[in-house]
Amino acid sequence: MIVLIALLSFYVAWNLGANDVANAMGTSVGSKAVTMRQALLIAGVLEFTGAVLFGHGVSETLATEIVNPALFAANPQLLLTGMFSVLVACGLWLQIATSRGWPVSSSHATVGAIAGFSASAIGFQAIDWSTIGTITFAWIVTPMVSGTIAALFYSQVKRWILDQSDSLRQLNEWIPWLSTALLTVFGVIVLPPLSQPMNALLKQRLGINIPAHDLSLAIGAIAAVTLTFTSWRQLESRGAENKPQSKIQNPVERQLAKFQLLSACFVAFAHGSNDVGNAIAPLAAIAYINHSGSVPLNGITIPLWILVLGGAGIVTGLAVWGKKVIATIGEGIIPLQPSGGFCAELATATTILLASRLGLPVSTSHALVGGVVGIGLVQNIRSIQFKTVQGIAWAWLITVPISAGLGAGVFTVVRLLFF
Repeated sequence: MIVLIALLSFYVAWNLGANDVANAMGTSVGSKAVTMRQALLIAGVLEFTGAVLFGHGVSETLATEIVNPALFAANPQLLLTGMFSVLVACGLWLQIATSRGWPVSSSHATVGAIAGFSASAIGFQAIDWSTIGTITFAWIVTPMVSGTIAALFYSQVKRWILDQSDSLRQLNEWIPWLSTALLTVFGVIVLPPLSQPMNALLKQRLGINIPAHDLSLAIGAIAAVTLTFTSWRQLESRGAENKPQSKIQNPVERQLAKFQLLSACFVAFAHGSNDVGNAIAPLAAIAYINHSGSVPLNGITIPLWILVLGGAGIVTGLAVWGKKVIATIGEGIIPLQPSGGFCAELATATTILLASRLGLPVSTSHALVGGVVGIGLVQNIRSIQFKTVQGIAWAWLITVPISAGLGAGVFTVVRLLFF
């Protein structure tokens, strides 16, 4: 049975990757910083890495804190059936949305399906409304936070680089600051938990004890210096007079495309770390019940094989069907250049990685759409395709009730057939 449910969880992750790949790489493809093939390759590697190394926090929240597990303590099979229904409901809705090119939120689908089956199984008292409230608040705030960060950052890039008469020389002066901003986000938020094993090895082998925070900052600083000197050498070797070597004609935008590529990598890592929980949290709860015969009352440890399964599913989905949604975010909201795409992705990565550290299952699509709209507000409000934004927002809104209805419906059918 657990093998069948694992395959179903893989199917959900497959659909998640097929839909949410736009959140990681849509802006990079839209601004022509990378090709579609490069985007799929980069996103595949980093989505998998983020899911395996950083995906346990959100998965634990979804598995144990949306529904009150104590109410299922007397009948663990009821919770098992409910989590099975969640997987079916989420997989179906994500596949429908992807086939229509809608960048919906897998977080909305999972939370809605869990709430739907819980209400059907026991009643509305089974839902932890305080957790639902916190997650809903995070959904609302996410695009605002990301949009604000993107707008503030892009306004400075526009003022001090793009609007200057000698923008290439200005970029040359600003490269160290752009490198620092990009890598500080990743270093401060991501590296502390990942650097702990490295620090333990240094202490064991060499007797050196470096605080995790200092080690993270040191790694980020080295990477920033390396990126800075690499970018300087490329600027000096090509110069503004050289003929463009890519589809991006502007030499400043062509150089900023490299920064956008790195920021897209961070978004892919952040997306894998946060959204993998939407596919594997029900499987984790089912595996726990199947192994122990009881419900997880005091948290849950996500086994490594489940994280690997979720990461592999995301990668497979985006490789097979990931092209479907990319154009909506990458080209349908505003005409993007690498400078704007870089700022939007940096804002998205900052917002999502912070949420992952807090264990909040926020929406990557919320963050990136908010970031892109923030760029549009700075550029020209008339450049924003509000019809596209309206369609995306409508898809977000209907995801929760539809997935809740599917979760309740599937649960009811399975319960009647097998219990």
